[in-house]
Amino acid sequence: MDDRALAGDLATAAGELLLQIRVGGLAGKQLGKEGDMRSNEFLMAQLANRRPDDAVLSEESADDKSRLHADRVWIVDPVDGTREYGVPGRTDWAVHVALWSAEGGGTLIAGAVALPALGITYVDDDSVIEPTDGLASSPRGERPRVVVSGSRPPAFSQPVADAIGGTVLQMGSAGAKAMAVVRGEADAYVHAGGQYEWDSAAPVAVAEAKGLWCGRIDGSPLVYNRDDTYLPDLVICRPELRDKIIAVTSAG
Repeated sequence: MDDRALAGDLATAAGELLLQIRVGGLAGKQLGKEGDMRSNEFLMAQLANRRPDDAVLSEESADDKSRLHADRVWIVDPVDGTREYGVPGRTDWAVHVALWSAEGGGTLIAGAVALPALGITYVDDDSVIEPTDGLASSPRGERPRVVVSGSRPPAFSQPVADAIGGTVLQMGSAGAKAMAVVRGEADAYVHAGGQYEWDSAAPVAVAEAKGLWCGRIDGSPLVYNRDDTYLPDLVICRPELRDKIIAVTSAG
């Protein structure tokens, strides 16, 4: 199985496991903790078995710095949006599985984002994704939507929306917000409240494959598999909106 197919299969399977755990009687923080642990155990075991020579960076495992010298590093978030996962009925949580390669100076070469509560997994290919349940699709004649964190919206949320003549919409999970832009249900996702590499690696791999622009709020590129995994800000948007958005987000 190639890397892209493996990323998709693992994200999907971890999502199915999380759905099973979710109906087991736990709730809130206890459910989130159990989901994080068991999804991480599943992903780490699968990667150890199926890609034993690759390194892994996971939110829920100790950071093995040998990855800094590895040719290939899987970057995973077993539950992106743990808080939303613990709330009955919430669908805006995800599983992220991405693969970074040292070739060419370092780049993401595969990625998958599963939205288990919606029964969807997106991978980094050029297939056409049809809008699904979640945010209602808006005709292009309507005002653009800028999705931001529901718990940590950036100060420039409204100025960004104003710059593109749009509106602000809050959601959970970086993966859910990024995939809303992929589906065309939103036009941009902006974030500056703090993230780590596992929060954005898989969503960025998918979004870039769909033709979206992805980068830092100052317009610089996103760099993965660094010693310091803190990657605090992110913009994912339709390419034609990039300059207007960066003009706002880079102004400080």
